[in-house]
Amino acid sequence: MTVAALTGAALAGAGGGATALARPSPKIVVKDGVTQPVFSYEDAIREHVYVESSVDSDRDGRKDRVNVDIIRPKETEHGLKVPVIMDESPYYDNAGRGNESELKTYDAGGNPVKFPLYYDNYFVPRGYAFLAVDMVGTTRSDGCPVSGGPTDVLGGKAVVDWLNGRAKAYGPDGDPVRATWTTGRTGMIGKSYDGTLANGVAATGVEGLETIVPISAISSWYDYSRMNGVKYTDDEQPWLASYVDTDPPEKCAAVNAGLDEGEDDATGNYNAYWKTADYRDGTIARASRVRASIFAAHGVNDLNVKDDQFAEWWQALARRGVERKVWLTQRGHVDPFDTRRDAWAATLHRWFDHELQKIPNGITREPRADIEIGPDQWITQPDWPARDARGIVLRPGAGGTLGLDRAPRGTTAAFTDAPGPRGQGYAESAMVADPTAARPYRTAFVSAPLPRTGRLSGTPDARLKIRLDRPTANLTALLVDYGEDTRVDYLGSGSGIRTLGTEDCHGESTPADDACYKRTEVTTVTSPVNVVARGWLDAQNARSLSRPRPLEPGRYYTVGWETLSQEYLLKKGHRLALVLAGTDADYNAETPTGAQVTLDLRGSSVTVPVAAAEDDPAAMIAPPRPATTWRGPAEVTLPVQERELY
Repeated sequence: MTVAALTGAALAGAGGGATALARPSPKIVVKDGVTQPVFSYEDAIREHVYVESSVDSDRDGRKDRVNVDIIRPKETEHGLKVPVIMDESPYYDNAGRGNESELKTYDAGGNPVKFPLYYDNYFVPRGYAFLAVDMVGTTRSDGCPVSGGPTDVLGGKAVVDWLNGRAKAYGPDGDPVRATWTTGRTGMIGKSYDGTLANGVAATGVEGLETIVPISAISSWYDYSRMNGVKYTDDEQPWLASYVDTDPPEKCAAVNAGLDEGEDDATGNYNAYWKTADYRDGTIARASRVRASIFAAHGVNDLNVKDDQFAEWWQALARRGVERKVWLTQRGHVDPFDTRRDAWAATLHRWFDHELQKIPNGITREPRADIEIGPDQWITQPDWPARDARGIVLRPGAGGTLGLDRAPRGTTAAFTDAPGPRGQGYAESAMVADPTAARPYRTAFVSAPLPRTGRLSGTPDARLKIRLDRPTANLTALLVDYGEDTRVDYLGSGSGIRTLGTEDCHGESTPADDACYKRTEVTTVTSPVNVVARGWLDAQNARSLSRPRPLEPGRYYTVGWETLSQEYLLKKGHRLALVLAGTDADYNAETPTGAQVTLDLRGSSVTVPVAAAEDDPAAMIAPPRPATTWRGPAEVTLPVQERELY
């Protein structure tokens, strides 16, 4: 029976002329460590307010007001105070949210009728308010979007401040509105840009933000756009701002011009502009200010928001001692609701109950990391990376071998940062095809068949001793698994999932806003080769991302960089390879320099963090031996993942 029903029964029992019983205080009900759905979703209050921010992003002389659509239990009108779950997004009137691209809808009075996703349907009956917040410059909020920059973040911070009595808000009639119905404890959640805003707001250190759940989220916009001076794309910042802004383009033309200038595509360098959109160590937001706990989710094969966005953020928060939990999947840019739905909803429920309702349900005493190591194959471990992971230093050798021993002095290999068929470097499929064959645009080093299975857990690190005949080169390092296997098809159109025709439901529904979503299933591909980890470097940025230092031609330099992180089973009988090449036509928006790269093998290596059952993880790598006849395919096809933003 709901609280409302209990109240009605009590009043009905106050017979004939008796004085009606006083309305009992509505309460949140907890059973088995979690809140129960005792409040009516259909009868919940739906309203909207405009929170006044501290910023004027469109430079019109007025502070931007942020539109906040609210749904909360009707009992909050009778003394119940509830915590808040908030999804701030720029996508509510363009791309939509979730796998089904849901949009907000409103009634004739401008009040919200449909809230995208299931957060409202599931959590409002359990004693939460849900806020769907339009990011500054989007949907019904004032201003101009700035692709993750300061005003995007500070607009969301203003909402948390309002919930805690530190900012002003106004109703549709212009009258001031106070959030008297909330405890002020707030959790932010969202995928991609939405989760990115959660990271950014948390990094301001705002009080009242208790936890964040960033899913496939950015923590540094420089690293979203490029790696070590190598650009992934051109015009990313102004293009994205224009995409999420459905106002006439002339409104924010001047702001977009500033984004175009600030991103500095001409050099690919990190500068003062990028520091304003860096939440790890930026000017308005930085990891050292984070008060909130974090429950992160990311795909280790996400080639949109690449997983260094999670890994670097995770490590920065670990150094701060921030309470943390993580799910890592083998998928691409996919929400865990569409990967492992029931388990995700149940875990998210317990997390919010613990962090926002302060229910001691033990979730923080459980293993910190849930990790998918194969299609629908999950393990748990105390932390990420695996605590028993040890770095194996693998060294390229003469004859294209990869093993534990250093090459003899004077052993070299060479390749050219050369234009491919389209003039933009070579495709990844060409780089990894038959690694024993000589190719002028790459060099490859292959291990003997692995005698044991181990698990890569963490971030590989390449260290190369190189000599160029020109001042710089774009460098690609690929860690490649050669061995027939069935893996998650993260490069496919669904980034590892297929949407089915059947639905299941999580929460309560109304005719205008149901809690039911199409099921999904994992998609797989059986192939003889898989790129495990990728990393890129503009050689002149090896020492500094801000102040490039061109290399003196003919002189050896040691350069190093980390690849993207991974969780990956290196299986017995497979061979592991290090492939080094120039400009990557699939993932780099760079022009090849034409430089010849000479590699001193003795001074070069890649360190791979491996967790293994044996005391010595290096035992999984057989001693190096001369290359044998290649028994793999001469050519392979690796599709490029389409650019997804949401």
